[in-house]
Amino acid sequence: MDNKLLEMLVCPVTKGSLVFDKNANELISSSAKLAYPIRDGIPVLLEEEARELEAS
Repeated sequence: MDNKLLEMLVCPVTKGSLVFDKNANELISSSAKLAYPIRDGIPVLLEEEARELEAS
């Protein structure tokens, strides 16, 4: 994931920052507790495509 692109992307739900999880190939929004998939190198920033994160 390109760092410049990551700096520009925000969570579509909260408008908060995203963190790249290299192992899962996802963008994590801790504020929304969602993980957005990256498919073929393209972030899929749709709430209905996101995976809910377990509460910790």
